Amino acid sequence: MRMSDVDAVTRVSSRAATALLTMLLGSIPVHAFAQATADGQDKKEATSTGLPAGIVWTFNVDATVGSFGFANSLYQNPKEGVAEDLSDQWFEGSIKPALGGTHTLKNTSQFYGKLSVVGEGTYGSQPPIFGGDISSFSVDDLSIGWRSGKAWGGENVLDLSVGRAPFNLGHGMLLWDGAAEGGSRGGYWTNARKAFEFAAIARAHRGAHTVEAFYLDKDDLPEGDTGTRLWGANYELSPGEHSTFGASYLKFYADDAVKPDRDGLDVFNVRAYTAPVPKAPDLSFEFEYAWERNGDRLHADAWTLQGAYEVSNIAWKPKFSYRYAFFQGDDPDTPRNESFDSLLTGFYDWGTWWQGEIVGEYVAVNSNLISNLFRVHLAPTDKIGGGIMFYTFTLDQPRALAPNVTSTDLAKELDLYVDWKINENFTASFVAAEANPGAAAEQAFARTRNFSYGMAFLAYHF
Repeated sequence: MRMSDVDAVTRVSSRAATALLTMLLGSIPVHAFAQATADGQDKKEATSTGLPAGIVWTFNVDATVGSFGFANSLYQNPKEGVAEDLSDQWFEGSIKPALGGTHTLKNTSQFYGKLSVVGEGTYGSQPPIFGGDISSFSVDDLSIGWRSGKAWGGENVLDLSVGRAPFNLGHGMLLWDGAAEGGSRGGYWTNARKAFEFAAIARAHRGAHTVEAFYLDKDDLPEGDTGTRLWGANYELSPGEHSTFGASYLKFYADDAVKPDRDGLDVFNVRAYTAPVPKAPDLSFEFEYAWERNGDRLHADAWTLQGAYEVSNIAWKPKFSYRYAFFQGDDPDTPRNESFDSLLTGFYDWGTWWQGEIVGEYVAVNSNLISNLFRVHLAPTDKIGGGIMFYTFTLDQPRALAPNVTSTDLAKELDLYVDWKINENFTASFVAAEANPGAAAEQAFARTRNFSYGMAFLAYHF
């Protein structure tokens, strides 16, 4: 199928999803709302409202407000398509109401749909010479799907969905975030939008095996549209509670005038998250490898390895971890590009996959970058957790950063973070960070003073 045909199918399918969701959500009036439950970083589905028989409605609202402060900012950011100069002090806020509906048939299979909208703003984000405050309001989720329930001898053996929806692979090193933020939308750090502009996902699950096929079209910023879209397949094996092994193939397309090396890109990815010793489940390992090829244009690799151990039988349950990550850089002496394309990375946990609250968020992407992360996480109570992360960042190819750069030493960074679950609805996060620019940063940016950063972020979920 030609990509022009795929785009046409995307437009038709998106209209169909809108019509089907309208029918589903409009068939029965909503009379009550229920308490929602949080599910990890994304704070996903709410509980049932107990509406008329045969229909289960869910309603939830996520809202956030955050304050961000910098000392010695570089006035730049590494996020794709975002032409925004960040000031030394700014604020962000968002609100995201969502409504979902599920209809269960007699054979236990289900039709389901979801609609959410996002209002987001950034205040004081730019020096006055660049402009004023930024805000936006738009649809995020708008999808409908069907899952088989217990009809085929298992729990949701088959699940099909279409429309605006999120999708991710593993811990988000390559594929996580379906929508761009910052720029004309605001919310550079908050990232309240998650859904792809269009997603068609087929998932088959039985026992320890999961197989997925998907087509995704990224929701780029209007002013930074890369035309990124992809199709792919994913297989995961989960032989036990503490181990998952996965392998994926992705085929990317993009606007050749904007992202020529991404247009036609082939990506292979393998990953393993495992606690291999049954008698020591607190000892865990993670490995991920990505292989990118696009004919004579691009030839790049990336990989990461992490080991962690949690001492769960003592107070504060300290967890110690070390991670090495390598993202290839371009060798200026070769005709082809070896710079790894970081693709659609996202936030899974502190340090993944925006590496460092200063360097990863505001200075460098996961390309031409080698990092060492040493982390200690503590949990004094069930409601409070926090820790310390120390990074060293070096360059794979110094001259790929700038022609005059000869050093590989980019920066060292220390991050302190605290997450406080105030109650069932409110969570507060605090970050203090310091980064020491190395010789490479001095050569490329003429900066020698340390970067300092602080953040206070409050999230509400109903």
